Amino acid sequence: MSPMKERVTLNRKEQRRLVVLNQVEIGKMIGKEAAEVLDLSLRHVRRILAAYRKEGAAALAHGNRGRKPHHALDESLRRQVLELARSTYAGCNNQHFTELLAEREGINLSRSTVRRILLGAGVRSPRKRRPPKHRSRRERYPKEGMLLQIDGSRDDWLEGRGPYLTLTGAVDDATGKVPYALFRDQEDAQGYALLLHHIVESHGIPEALYHDAHGIFERSKREPESLEEQLSGRREPTQFSRMMEELGIISITSRSPQAKGRIERLWGTFQDRLVSELRIARTSTVEETNSVLWDFLPRFSRRFAVPAKEPGSAYHKPPEGFNPDEVFCFNYQRTVGPDNVVRFGEQYRIKTTGAHCSCGR
Repeated sequence: MSPMKERVTLNRKEQRRLVVLNQVEIGKMIGKEAAEVLDLSLRHVRRILAAYRKEGAAALAHGNRGRKPHHALDESLRRQVLELARSTYAGCNNQHFTELLAEREGINLSRSTVRRILLGAGVRSPRKRRPPKHRSRRERYPKEGMLLQIDGSRDDWLEGRGPYLTLTGAVDDATGKVPYALFRDQEDAQGYALLLHHIVESHGIPEALYHDAHGIFERSKREPESLEEQLSGRREPTQFSRMMEELGIISITSRSPQAKGRIERLWGTFQDRLVSELRIARTSTVEETNSVLWDFLPRFSRRFAVPAKEPGSAYHKPPEGFNPDEVFCFNYQRTVGPDNVVRFGEQYRIKTTGAHCSCGR
């Protein structure tokens, strides 16, 4: 019984070489012609011809065929990545998942490797990458702190684990950094006051704030003017616009969502990445959600911020003697009655020094 011959598998390129070398062997082609046909040097043709005469067709097969590459991913690591993608980090896009693997699991892989593992197992990224629409974007301000875009985004941030929340935040126009943000039950003036208070304390006073025409920032044109406003020739500022005036911040109103595209795109990214991190942490209350948010913001700014065109900062320090409690508050005017009573929701009596002393008019 004759011994079983070893089967050799050649690809199309190697099969072509085999045909040409056979032509050289039977004398129908010389080495120089073979080199031209195969687009090889004559020296290399002679080398593979010698190997072919010695080992046969097996000499033409690539030496690494059938061997496991030295940089091949370990199968246990592949299974671990798939398990994490389907459990702990389910719903994360490929890039975010890759970053979380490095930050939290100590698994350092490229995005393309992670994507290849997931696609091979039929796990697709939940967020489709769409080509950006052609749009002429406004040039960024040159220095950090010159302009902050502020806005609120109300959404199901907790994916049903808790109430709908409003994310109130700011993004620096020059760098894309997020100096501060916080979750609130709704979009309100107090939330913006807390936002601005934290920014002033941690960074300084910005030169300008860019916002929409919400009633928090300016009076509605449909709201009738009071007698005092008619006499003064200007509308009374809202509580938040008064804070901006006292801080010397320029107020700029946008008239369309497209005009404040930078913060609108920020919310789109947050609704992908931040929602995933809130899901991983299983938050269900405003307090828990804000805790995750404030841990997320520095990492987000490190990942997505860009250098400003001009060095330095346009934030300026509050003036000497600045008392934040006198600025970040709500001011209301009330008239004191003859009986020293002030009505503000409830009745409050003002204590006086004399028995017949009155603070009223």
